[in-house]
Amino acid sequence: MNKLDFTNRVAVITGGSSGIGEATAKRMSLSGAKVAIVDRSPPKEIGTSEIQFFQCDVSDVTNVKSVLQKISNAFGRIDILVNSAGIAGINQTVESYPLDEWRRVLDVNLTGTFIMCRETVPYMKKNKYGRIVNISSVAGKEGNPTASAYSAAKAGVIALTRSLGKELALDGVLVNAVTPTTVETPILDQVAEAHIEYMRSKIPMGRFGKAEELAALISWLCTEECSFSTAAVFDASGGRTTY
Repeated sequence: MNKLDFTNRVAVITGGSSGIGEATAKRMSLSGAKVAIVDRSPPKEIGTSEIQFFQCDVSDVTNVKSVLQKISNAFGRIDILVNSAGIAGINQTVESYPLDEWRRVLDVNLTGTFIMCRETVPYMKKNKYGRIVNISSVAGKEGNPTASAYSAAKAGVIALTRSLGKELALDGVLVNAVTPTTVETPILDQVAEAHIEYMRSKIPMGRFGKAEELAALISWLCTEECSFSTAAVFDASGGRTTY
């Protein structure tokens, strides 16, 4: 693993208790960052004193405000935000998709990302420095059948990223999105087997991504070296999407 320089940087990672968020938290910590994991459930193991857990529902704005204040008090600043919290939702056609489920998926995947961005930006603007990476999906570019809510939410994350990146372009805060194809994480437990095989068949490399592979890209986007990319979308799709 190539180490990046996160000395004296404080990273907030939603969904950091498992999957892509967990891999990113570990990688950043090993590269010198102090990491605040924000999730509904704690990780199985934290592994280092430089990582702290803060329980939070990202779709609850009052909860988010309180947790960010606690993180700021604990670490003194917030430099990095990685929005990795997300749920898959059920696999059904649009015609039969329950409205309550649609709202649940958008609340976490899109509104939660919006709330975290909105409430974190003032901490970054105060220091005239910040890096935000929002985890979208190739589903947000292509749309996956029987996954309309997830696809729509992830498309919204891309648009949110582009808007916010342009708004903050002169403030020292860079905002980018990553669009992975399917990655081997616990979220697959929420997905129908037929849908998993459909997604695998779309990847030219013939395999799913690994959380550590995504963590490498996300971490670089959060460094000072990433200094001229904002409002951009970075693929990690094994060749599935090339635009």
